[in-house]
Amino acid sequence: MPSEGRNRKIAARAARASARAVGRGSRIVRGQIVTSVGGPARARVITLFGAVLALSTADSATIGAVEPQLASSLHISLTRVGLLSTVALLVGAVCVIPVGMAVDRVKRMPLLSASIVLWSVASLASAFSGSYETLLLTRVALGAVTATAGPAIASLTGDYFPASERGRVYSYILAGEVGGTSAGFIVSGTVSSAISWRAAFVLLALAGFYLARALWRGVPEPLRGGQSHLEPGVTDLHEALAAVRSRAREPWPAGPEDEDAPENELARDAVRRRGVSPDWNLVLNEDPAKMSITRAFRYIFQIPSNVMLIFGSSLGYFFFAGLQLYALAFMIHHYNVSQLTAELVLVMLVIGAIIGTLISGRVSDALVRRGFVEARVLIPAVCYIGAFALLIPGLLSSSLGSALWLDVAGAALLAAANPPLDAARLDIIPPGLWGRAESARTVLRSLAQAFAGLIFAALAELIEGIAPPLTPIGTHAHAQHLHHLKPNVGLGLEYSFLILLASLAAAGIFLLRARHRYSIDIATAAAASQA
Repeated sequence: MPSEGRNRKIAARAARASARAVGRGSRIVRGQIVTSVGGPARARVITLFGAVLALSTADSATIGAVEPQLASSLHISLTRVGLLSTVALLVGAVCVIPVGMAVDRVKRMPLLSASIVLWSVASLASAFSGSYETLLLTRVALGAVTATAGPAIASLTGDYFPASERGRVYSYILAGEVGGTSAGFIVSGTVSSAISWRAAFVLLALAGFYLARALWRGVPEPLRGGQSHLEPGVTDLHEALAAVRSRAREPWPAGPEDEDAPENELARDAVRRRGVSPDWNLVLNEDPAKMSITRAFRYIFQIPSNVMLIFGSSLGYFFFAGLQLYALAFMIHHYNVSQLTAELVLVMLVIGAIIGTLISGRVSDALVRRGFVEARVLIPAVCYIGAFALLIPGLLSSSLGSALWLDVAGAALLAAANPPLDAARLDIIPPGLWGRAESARTVLRSLAQAFAGLIFAALAELIEGIAPPLTPIGTHAHAQHLHHLKPNVGLGLEYSFLILLASLAAAGIFLLRARHRYSIDIATAAAASQA
C-alpha cells in the first residue's frame, strides 16, 4: 500500500511537471507567433479577422459534416442538403451589394460586430428548426448577415496593414478561413455524431456571440486611406490609433515624390521605377465616396486585371465549395473507409492547406519587394494549375495510402492561391472603393459557391441514373457507410469531382491572362489616388 501511495504521488508530480512544460511550450509558441506578425496589436487584429472568416467557413463546412445525420433526421436527398448552402450564399450575394456601399461609408467595426450577433441568432434558429422548410428559412436569414464579412475584412486589412505586407498578412488571416473549414468538419462532425446535428449549430452560435464581443471591445475603427497602418512592435492598439488620429488633422499630401505618403506603396513604387504608364482612360478623377453603387460597379468591372482576378478566384472557390460539402461523403465511398478515418484525412488536408496559405503570402511579398509585382497574379495561377495536375491522380487512385499525399499537396496549392489574390485586388483598386470592389467580387464568388453544391449533387445524381454502364474510378468495394444515400450516389460523386476539377485549370488560365495587364492597372490606381 505505501508503494502505491508513492506511485500516485510520483504520477501526480509527473503530471504537474508535464502540464507546466506544456504551458511553457504554448507560451513560447504564442510568443513566436506574436513576434512573427509584428507584435501584440497586430496579432490581435489578425487573429480576430481570421476568426471572422473561420466562423463563416465553419458554417458551410458544418453542413457537409452533419450531412449524414441531417439527411437521416429530415429524410432529405443529397441535392436538398446542397440547397441549404446554396440558399444562404445566394441571399448573401444579393445583400453584399448594399453592404459594400455601407463598408465604404460607415464605421466598419460596429457593422461587422452587429452582423455577427445576427448571424449567431440565425444559427441558433437553425438548431431548433423542426422541419427542412424551417431550416431553409433560417439559412436565408443567415445568408443576409454573412455578406458583411468579406467587404469589411478587405477594407479594414487595407487600412491596418501596408501593401508591402498584405500578402503575408492575408496568409495569416486566410489561415483562419481554412481552420474554420477544419473546425466545421471535425468539431461539428464529432458533436453531431455524439449528440445531434442541432448541437453543432448551437456551438457555432455560441462562438459567434463571443467573437462579436471580442471585436467590439478589442479592435477600434481605423482611419481610411492607409493612415492607420500598424507599425511592428505596437503593443496597445487603442493608443496607437489615438496617436494616428491626433496626427491626421490635415489631409496627408500624396505625390510622386512623397516617399512617406501612405498610398505610395511597394507595388506602385515598383511599377513607377519600371516606367509603366497608367491607362489614363481609367484614371479615377472623382471622389469614390460620392460615387453611386452603379457607377462604382461599372468602374470596378472596367479594370481588366480585376475582372480576370474575380473570375479566377470565383472558379477556385467553386471547387472548394464542392469539397466543403461533399469531401466527407466522397472519401467514405471512394476509399471505402469509416467516417472517423475520413475526418482524419480531412484534418491532414486542412494542415496542408494552412501550410500552403502561410507560405504563398510570404513568397509573393518577397518577390514584390524585388520588383516582380506580377508575382501576386502568377503564383495563384501556378497554384491552381498545380492543384489540378495533382488532384487528377489523387482522384483516380482508389488506394488511400497512394492518394493521400497527392491530395494533401493539391489542397495546399488550392489554398495557397488566395493570399496573393486578395493582396493583388487591393493594389489595383483605389482605397475609397475597397469595400465595394470586394462586394463585387463576393457577388460572383458567392454565386459560384452557391451553385457548386447544386451542380456537384445534380451531376452526381445524373451519373447515378446512368451508373449501370459505368464502373467505379479505381477498383474498390462499395462503402457501406453511406447508407443514407441512394445507390450509386457515391459513384456519381467520384465522377462529378473528376469532371468539375476542370474549374481549377480554368481559374489558372484566367489569372495567366491577367498578368499582362496587372502592372498597368497598378499604375492606374496610383494615378487615381494622386488625382
